[in-house]
Amino acid sequence: MLDTLTPQNDIIRLKEERNAIILAHNYQIGEVQDIADVVGDSLELSRAAAEIDGEVIIFCGVDFMAETAAILSPEKIVVLPAADACCPMAQMITPAELRFAKSLHKDAAVVCYVNTTAEVKAESDICCTSSNAVKVVQSLDQDEVIFVPDRNLARYAARFTKKEILPWEGFCIVHDQITADQVRTARERHPQAEVLVHPECRPEVIDCADHVASTSGIIRHVCIAQEKEFIIGTEVGILHRISHECPGKRCYPLSEAAVCRNMKKTDLLTVRDALDRLQPRVTVPPGIARRARRAIDRMLVV
Repeated sequence: MLDTLTPQNDIIRLKEERNAIILAHNYQIGEVQDIADVVGDSLELSRAAAEIDGEVIIFCGVDFMAETAAILSPEKIVVLPAADACCPMAQMITPAELRFAKSLHKDAAVVCYVNTTAEVKAESDICCTSSNAVKVVQSLDQDEVIFVPDRNLARYAARFTKKEILPWEGFCIVHDQITADQVRTARERHPQAEVLVHPECRPEVIDCADHVASTSGIIRHVCIAQEKEFIIGTEVGILHRISHECPGKRCYPLSEAAVCRNMKKTDLLTVRDALDRLQPRVTVPPGIARRARRAIDRMLVV
């Protein structure tokens, strides 16, 4: 019988019974991060999905992340606790649209942000995450690169290469709403604080920042930096992990409104129910998975 008052107890028991691991993104609510085996950004969780032992993966994130885990671990059962936790940016490009772009630029390499569907990954040469986008672009032999779907991450990567980057006009609905005026206002409120922002932010926001990094990169920077105060320009869920891993540092959200509603759809009850029922399960058709895995595997060795 399940315990409705303390789902943590059920989660601990069911994890052992199912031989399951729980992966949680840095943007998940604090109580979900606290019961996870691995908390990280997209690249860290991709590596964990491919390497960690277990028969079941409970992926506390959004749909494309669970798809990536299913591609990398086809022998495992992959469950997304919140079935409707989607990534709006991933929905901003379709395989047909990408095929058309490829037809117009036949000699271009295709870099697809991991925030895409499995079908779009299958049409791409290599994936990237926000933590390795620059390295991925620099690793390519081609001089022309179609970069999908995040225009802001594409333009950030373009700063570090002479390659011609062709950005798709997609964006993160959370990061794209952060403004340079918010950075200036935050600096006025916290003049001693260093400003750290995510590369999904607009170029003018990046220009105002002291440091640009993925979510896990931001955490590492805060933990090792000499500074004691930081303004954090990404989804507010990251502040929970920072508070645990970087004690003694004071961190302020650049925008209190930087909340991904889809990331917040997972809670302890949905995790408990996912472990109990092993539903909703995420699968990828073998043909799509095989082609998408080539792009993912290329990313993992960069």
